Amino acid sequence: MRYAAIDIGSNAVRLLIADIIENNDSVSFKKNTLVRVPLRLGDDAFLQQFISERKATDLVKTMIAFRNLMDVYKVTDYMAFATSAMREAKNGADIVRTIKEQADIDLEIVTGQKEAKIIYTNHAEQNIDKSKNYLYIDVGGGSTELSLFTEGKLEASRSFNIGTIRILDNQDKEETWNEMRDFIRDHTKHFKSINGIGTGGNINKLYRLSEEKNNAPLTFVKLKSLYSYLNSFSLKDRINVLGLNQDRADVIIPACEIYLSIMKWANIKAIYVPSVGLVDGIVQILIEKNFSNTD
Repeated sequence: MRYAAIDIGSNAVRLLIADIIENNDSVSFKKNTLVRVPLRLGDDAFLQQFISERKATDLVKTMIAFRNLMDVYKVTDYMAFATSAMREAKNGADIVRTIKEQADIDLEIVTGQKEAKIIYTNHAEQNIDKSKNYLYIDVGGGSTELSLFTEGKLEASRSFNIGTIRILDNQDKEETWNEMRDFIRDHTKHFKSINGIGTGGNINKLYRLSEEKNNAPLTFVKLKSLYSYLNSFSLKDRINVLGLNQDRADVIIPACEIYLSIMKWANIKAIYVPSVGLVDGIVQILIEKNFSNTD
């Protein structure tokens, strides 16, 4: 059995095809295929609140390709979600209809709150000490989702219009930064210590660049040092010398700035990076949907 998850983000569009593993009373999944297409929908959406015809056409072509891949892999169930860029694009609903007509994919544009919920559905906290406090931090191209867990229970969750593409396009607002800072301080001031859990493509890449040992958290000090190191290179050299993908080399700098700001405000000394993202959460939702009533 195979499920598929589609994430239409502000920087990239992803398709994850996962093999579903049933083992006695537990159901898990193994990643089979992950396809990532850097469409950068956010450049249109955040500057013009409209996705251009060229990018809309590229998105529809990508969805047709994803549909073909799902058919070839004999996917039995899927979900497709679009996030910040499509939320802000005035023609988002029209594009959803076109994707349904041409690719036969049902696409839902999700709220920031629902996006945060899908991300922490990954259950990454299950492998971590439940007695501790954790702040989930997911940094995307258009928004940052924050969710605070104490003793395994969700205490607070919110989405902020601060993201890497938004910063590169100078579309982030000071009042939004202040709102995020106040939210973090208000909800974390009662705790002596908080650990971070970072998700998304940028923190995954930063973790690999840090060369930390498996499962060891990335410290604030190490992340700050990595930020200074990456910032010392020009964009061209981050691509040619460090070997970063072109669509990663620019966004990784504002991503560092967002993570460092949040860690500073929440007094987080280390962040765990479980290498999961929205697509993993979507697969988990599909598992819960299809297996919760099988007892």
